[in-house]
Amino acid sequence: MSGSGARRLKSSPARRELLIANLFLLGLMGIGTVGYSMIEKWPLADGLYMTFITMTTIGFQEVHELSSFGRIFTIFIGLAGIGTVAFIATRSVQILIMGQRLKQRQLMQTISKLSDHYILCGYGRIGMRIAEDLRRSGVPFVIIENAEHKVEKLKSSQLLYIDGDAEEEGSLKAAGISQARGLILTLPEDSVNVFVTLVAREINPELFILVRTNKHENRRKLIRAGADKVVSPYEIGADRMAQVILRPNVDRFMEQVLHTEALNLMMEEVTVHEGSALAGKSLVESNLRQHFDAIVVSIMDGKTLEMKFNPEATDKIKT
Repeated sequence: MSGSGARRLKSSPARRELLIANLFLLGLMGIGTVGYSMIEKWPLADGLYMTFITMTTIGFQEVHELSSFGRIFTIFIGLAGIGTVAFIATRSVQILIMGQRLKQRQLMQTISKLSDHYILCGYGRIGMRIAEDLRRSGVPFVIIENAEHKVEKLKSSQLLYIDGDAEEEGSLKAAGISQARGLILTLPEDSVNVFVTLVAREINPELFILVRTNKHENRRKLIRAGADKVVSPYEIGADRMAQVILRPNVDRFMEQVLHTEALNLMMEEVTVHEGSALAGKSLVESNLRQHFDAIVVSIMDGKTLEMKFNPEATDKIKT
């Protein structure tokens, strides 16, 4: 039997009990209404009102003076009604908690199956933007966040997340850091980013680590801690603003390239492995433009990491 089928079987008895209790409560309302009408000769509306205030323990005074038998009947309605309402409330909370636990369990199972994914620590303004870009690109990732209001946002989204502290080794392991492809740190404090970088590098030496920094002077510390790339959003923002003034047309072109929907373009990097049909061929021999309608912006040597921009037609594609 599948896991989802088993969960449905486990939850169905509680839901069935809740349905029966609600039906019993409606039946009890009917019995009380009719009962007061027959015993006390009240109108049905008065009987319904008396039944309601008795079952809900509101405590208003009696609609009319009750007879001895009417008071015994009221005790019966009160005990049965209060007990049923309490049962419904308890079962409802249990079903709600059960649903939350099942959802959390499913979330953790999905995360445990990930590999070659990215871990994003911090879901602030920068983290949200990165998460949206990764989601739109179809790149698998997990977010680690412990701020309550941010976790609430994540709960209502379709994103994978860990409710925990990125500084704790357990949170990183729960996010699958051992089999992850990269770690993105957007935490607001550089000291915390340094610590998380050290812990992550110890767990997974092959991990690619991208770190945000607030101060230029901390870049070297993060590199020494094990970061592969350190980015300062403030410096990038300042450079971009300067480009808008100094080279407005170049900036407009780059904006359109980066937001590829505007030009219906896609900028990608492609790894050519040994034995590939493209390995060792020149650009003119590969016919990339004719076959794929692609423009080669640069070629990078996989061994020396030397990058050549605007390659010529005779330049060869290396592995």
